[in-house]
Amino acid sequence: MTVAAFVFYLFAIVTVASGVLVTIARNPVHSVLWLILAFLSAAGLFVMAGAEFVAMLLIIVYVGAVAVLFLFVVMMLDVDFSQLRAEMVRYMPLAILIGVVLLVEFGMLYGNWHSAPQAEALRQAVTPDLAQVQNTKALGLLLYDRYVFLFMLAALVLLVAMIGAILLTLRHRRDVKRQNVLAQMWRDPAKAMELKDVKPGQGL
Repeated sequence: MTVAAFVFYLFAIVTVASGVLVTIARNPVHSVLWLILAFLSAAGLFVMAGAEFVAMLLIIVYVGAVAVLFLFVVMMLDVDFSQLRAEMVRYMPLAILIGVVLLVEFGMLYGNWHSAPQAEALRQAVTPDLAQVQNTKALGLLLYDRYVFLFMLAALVLLVAMIGAILLTLRHRRDVKRQNVLAQMWRDPAKAMELKDVKPGQGL
């Protein structure tokens, strides 16, 4: 086994193992840390594939921003983990059933997988010649030139998903006091303050 193959299998095993540990870890903080390890291992795989720009994006954006944000949110939220575990046990049979169905589907897909002879040539025909163009420029040409409409459509889908998530989680709680700016601006100064003549030794 060559050094490149050994490094590839090392990164691949660490990525898969850390991904599994993200889902089965009992502590959400540990799940985020395993997720960071999965991102770093995936970045190593991208470097081996010759996509250094994508690897740096994965480290800077996901590890440096998204995963750290997840970590702060998980650590600062007051989550009742005992209640979460009780809910998890409640839906465990359904989750096991869905997992078994997915494993069966993956097994059937892997057993019937056949690569077309022209698949490799079609994949190489999409990307520019890497001998003349760097991978960063090639990625920019693909996203912002050849597939710009699909890229904009994906951005629109993400925007709709973000708006939908905001609308689904937006709820007005009655036990929370909110500031009414218009009522404060339109109030009558004569009614906003009342003077009390408090006698000595007399409370309000």
